Amino acid sequence: MTFIAEDFPSAISASLRQVHPSWHAMILDGLNAVSQENSAYFDELCAQPFLPTQSRLFAAFERPLSEVRYILVGEGPYPREESATGVCFMDGAVKQIWSDNGSGLSKKVNRATSLRNFLKMLLVAAGELDQENTTGAAMSDVAKKAILPDSGRIQFLSELQANLQKQGFLLLNASLVYRDHVVPVKDGKAWRPFLSVLLTKIYTHHHTLGISIPSLILWGKIAEQLKTMPDANLYPQIVAEHPYNLSFIANKDMHRLFGNMKLLDSQ
Repeated sequence: MTFIAEDFPSAISASLRQVHPSWHAMILDGLNAVSQENSAYFDELCAQPFLPTQSRLFAAFERPLSEVRYILVGEGPYPREESATGVCFMDGAVKQIWSDNGSGLSKKVNRATSLRNFLKMLLVAAGELDQENTTGAAMSDVAKKAILPDSGRIQFLSELQANLQKQGFLLLNASLVYRDHVVPVKDGKAWRPFLSVLLTKIYTHHHTLGISIPSLILWGKIAEQLKTMPDANLYPQIVAEHPYNLSFIANKDMHRLFGNMKLLDSQ
């Protein structure tokens, strides 16, 4: 049986109304694939609270499908309501990137381990930070320059997200939801049919229109499991440890990928 948007629980259908129109049919096909695998999944999901809230389940799909150049897949939403935005590793609790006094990254960035390590990786890739020395005085030197009025540096996390989207990043999670009473790998498995549909249809869309096939970037063990999906083999792939690992800061593949994007510059 094929469902339309109104057939899904209200928490799901309300989230569908937030996506860019170019994604609507594809996301609906993905939801139907999840239901075919487990017809009770969405009713069970919506029977109790889950993250993200505020109809942000599909927040990653706010930009047009045709703009996608990279599909970045993390693990799952942050396990805190304010932090879980529906966009991979974008912590909603973080506003400022740099500390007010230029001592380093802001306190909230430092609490968001994945985001903190991603920012440090960008600085290492740009040659502004030594990968062997990414704390203390070294970070203070970078931050003091960054907060100057004419630094040309972004100041807010929303600007980083916008810069990533301008580069064509679709910022997804392997599991689109987090529930404190369910192990993440279980929800990750439930959403695999959704991701399979997405990968197939994004490839078909871009190939048909003559648009370059996006790179598939997989962060962490849950995301890396997508490599076993036939649809993933349609894409060039870049696999890395999850950014919550300190080793991510020195990952050369990430340096090559992000090094010339200038994501920390005002654009």
